[in-house]
Amino acid sequence: MTSIAKTIVLITGANSGIGFELAAQFLQKGTYHVLVGSRSTQKGTTALKDLQSRNYPGTAELIHLDVTDDNTINEAATTVETTHGKLDILVNNAAIAIPPGNDREQLRLAFDTNATGPWVLTKTLLPLLQKSSGARIINISSGVGSIGRKLDPANPMHKLSHVQYRASKTALNMVTACQYVEYGALGIKVALYDPGFTVSNLSQNNRPERGARSAEKTVESLMEVVEGKRDAETPAFLHNTGTYVW
Repeated sequence: MTSIAKTIVLITGANSGIGFELAAQFLQKGTYHVLVGSRSTQKGTTALKDLQSRNYPGTAELIHLDVTDDNTINEAATTVETTHGKLDILVNNAAIAIPPGNDREQLRLAFDTNATGPWVLTKTLLPLLQKSSGARIINISSGVGSIGRKLDPANPMHKLSHVQYRASKTALNMVTACQYVEYGALGIKVALYDPGFTVSNLSQNNRPERGARSAEKTVESLMEVVEGKRDAETPAFLHNTGTYVW
């Protein structure tokens, strides 16, 4: 059982990349109890052991959570309710870039993971978020989900295709806008954030030699959003140095 004084935060896709580094930086602060969400229990267990071996002052536990599987979503909600009674921060970080299958299958899985999953998970956890005195929802998007940037011939991402990933992140942006209106009225802070090109397992291109910045640097910027230091800018499509056109 964790200390009642700690802030309870759930991060999806926390077994690697940005999610793992975010968990690490939360734990370094000592005032958070991190629920390490992972689709794979094996990878999640490995990540949790790694985090715990660092002897950070914060605490953590593994939550088996596949955002495309309603059973694991409901089980996760039950676990959080039973163990903690509330949820203070939800970070919808889990994502997929290029799913397997034909065109239709790829688009379906991309939307299910990147947009539908976060929406269903957040809605399921809403009663727990409402029990917090300072609830926050942070949705991790991507700059390639900006329609304005796609239509701008001068933008470096103008000709990049990746329809499955781009369209699903655009959908997540609208999900966030709807959450901002609906959940904001309940006193819940909602933010949309593009972490930028970062070292992760999202794709083979997310490597330092291709210009991806470290997850550590990316999460330092993300923590400003999580800690409310950029609340005055919302509702907006935030990134590390400003905002994007929707």
